[in-house]
Amino acid sequence: MKRSLSIGILCHPTYGGSGVVASELALSLAELGHSVHLFSHAVPPRLARTPGSVHMHLSRGLPYPLFASTPHDLAITSSVLSVHRAEGLDILHAHYALPHAVSAFLVRSAAETDPTLPAPRVVTTLHGTDITIVGSDASYSPLTQFVIAASDAATAVSESLAQDTRRYFCDQTGSACDIEVIPNFVDTDEFHPAAGEACRTPGGPPTAVHVSNFRAVKRVPWLVDAFARASEGTEARLVLIGDGPDCPAARERATRLGIGERVEFLGERDDLPARLAAADVFCLASATESFGLSALEAMSSGTPVVATRVGGVPEVVDDGRSGLLCEVDDLDGYADRLRSLLLDTARASEMGAVARRTAEERFDRRRVVGGYEDLYRRLIAAPRASDPATAR
Repeated sequence: MKRSLSIGILCHPTYGGSGVVASELALSLAELGHSVHLFSHAVPPRLARTPGSVHMHLSRGLPYPLFASTPHDLAITSSVLSVHRAEGLDILHAHYALPHAVSAFLVRSAAETDPTLPAPRVVTTLHGTDITIVGSDASYSPLTQFVIAASDAATAVSESLAQDTRRYFCDQTGSACDIEVIPNFVDTDEFHPAAGEACRTPGGPPTAVHVSNFRAVKRVPWLVDAFARASEGTEARLVLIGDGPDCPAARERATRLGIGERVEFLGERDDLPARLAAADVFCLASATESFGLSALEAMSSGTPVVATRVGGVPEVVDDGRSGLLCEVDDLDGYADRLRSLLLDTARASEMGAVARRTAEERFDRRRVVGGYEDLYRRLIAAPRASDPATAR
């Protein structure tokens, strides 16, 4: 019988993909019998609402006038090191390159000075904007490149993101870039078509749904424009779940287009499985998207997707089978595809069934978490490199 592992997971406490995946991974690993510690400066929403035996460590930096902002990152690093010294962590899994991979590297470096306890192996999972926006910016790119190379293993949530990482940090510099693709996953037991019964209105108007953090990259006002065109002359409704900087602009756009009564802003919600399963179509209009976790959750709920053909989305949504894709700036094309599913509920239902099967066969939580578990064990069994900065 394989021994259980002691695993530390570092993540941002957000509704976004990296925080969701890190939380679900922590819960799944604990369910498998591993000792799992999650480190963040606040409790991630997915962890807060889900029972499980994950050890949550809240690490908030000391407010002090000298600091321009409270140094939560340093407090998290110190907390991880304390847990390692007390219990011995086998793996540190950093979700999002900055700052968590840096924190994990510092902990490993400090642990290597103690001959009594093996230093943890570091896994860095890249989620998207930590490469395409934050990490590739000149102010952070040298550090991002270093921590990827210094990790014992680096993974990306899609082949598209792995290719972006190689392009930004490897091809131009000649650096080694061994990126393993382990996709995001979904709990197909939680996100299930039957979950929508409580929210579904028999005989009601067709409904499209969107879930995001309402940042500019998600293009929610653009989506409102597309929905206005797609639903012209119908009673179709658009349900927007989440909150963020573009929420006021999206509200203003809906009012100006005269569809304010048919666009519902629900804010951040915990009943996502029900809301996704009750909808006829899920909408994703992002300018860039390394995977599209919300689209996968909709697919698992039996809801087809209309999305822009960007990043890793085509690796998740099979155009013409589990959803419909269009080019990123094709507003009319997006509206046409959305209208076709809003008006043809039989076709939408057929695509939703295919979407559900795709989620079960390729992205089920148990399958993907097993891939992470295998990676951890391979790292622990591998010989340690003499120079931690070039381990891999």
